Amino acid sequence: MIVSMRLHATQAEIDEVCDRIREFGYKVHSIEGEERVVIGAVGVGDVTPCLESLEAMSQVEKAVRISAPYKFVSREFRPHKSQIRANGSVIGGDEFMMIAGPCSVESEKQIMETAEAVAAAGAKMLRGGAFKPRTSPYDFQGLEVEGLKLLRKAKEATGLPVVTELMSDSDIDVVAEYSDIIQIGARNMQNFALLKAVGHAGRPIVLKRGMSSTIRELLMSAEYIVANGNPNVVLCERGIRTFETETRNTCDIAAVPVLNELTHLPVLVDPSHATGKRSLVPALARAAVAIGADGLIVEVHPHPEKAFSDGAQSLTIPQFRDMMRDLKPYLEIWKQVRAAETAPAL
Repeated sequence: MIVSMRLHATQAEIDEVCDRIREFGYKVHSIEGEERVVIGAVGVGDVTPCLESLEAMSQVEKAVRISAPYKFVSREFRPHKSQIRANGSVIGGDEFMMIAGPCSVESEKQIMETAEAVAAAGAKMLRGGAFKPRTSPYDFQGLEVEGLKLLRKAKEATGLPVVTELMSDSDIDVVAEYSDIIQIGARNMQNFALLKAVGHAGRPIVLKRGMSSTIRELLMSAEYIVANGNPNVVLCERGIRTFETETRNTCDIAAVPVLNELTHLPVLVDPSHATGKRSLVPALARAAVAIGADGLIVEVHPHPEKAFSDGAQSLTIPQFRDMMRDLKPYLEIWKQVRAAETAPAL
């Protein structure tokens, strides 16, 4: 349920409402605005007695049920898009977020060259895998901690915040130490123990949609993270598995506006994994901007033909520069639309 407090309710009045909610066995999550506080309550069982009790309290303006099974991430709980901040950058704000970098960190020369090039071309965050989930146990698994240290060095040289994947809860502390945003990959979208753990990680999370997962399942996975204490979640559509074989996955581009209707969490698109072909990445990037995504996460490598992983879908540095140039008119329209969406109603 959602409880809207009256204007300028005191802290003591808010605390009294939270205590009443807890007496009924529900978990409390509050959002403090400049003038009004909204309190979310989640749990199991019939909420009617709790609703009736809260509505009888003078400091409560309104208490309503949340119909969606995902409570904290629903638009009902927070009608306006969340802005996720990481080291001075914002996802979900008035600037389109471009995240770029190699699939895997392979060497200092490779990550430094890529980081400097994508930063110069306009990227705002650096992606790079230090721990890599691979289908074959014989494929390159990443440089692990050494890769994290190289990402840190690239960040220090360019100022780009780092996005990197976490595969195991045993690595949370070290990944959180070296990253600004932790990525939960498609294969771990329903690793519920890991989702609970990153609820306490102290870092924003990029949660990728599982390759065979529905939109509702993606939102329920996000709910795990938020319900365990971390409201800073960004969703990522990276393509789902279908019968089509011409692309690596099938990008569910319609998932972007659907998610924008259902949740306040920002939404990224990963055109690299969605297509598996670098020639298709720019076109899908334009589509993501046009349909209302909050950003892109793109794979870029100085020499894709020599890449240890995902070379076929990685843009070269000149291709990334060209894509950023070609996106400019689309991004101008995106800014106009975003400004209209966030303008106060007359």
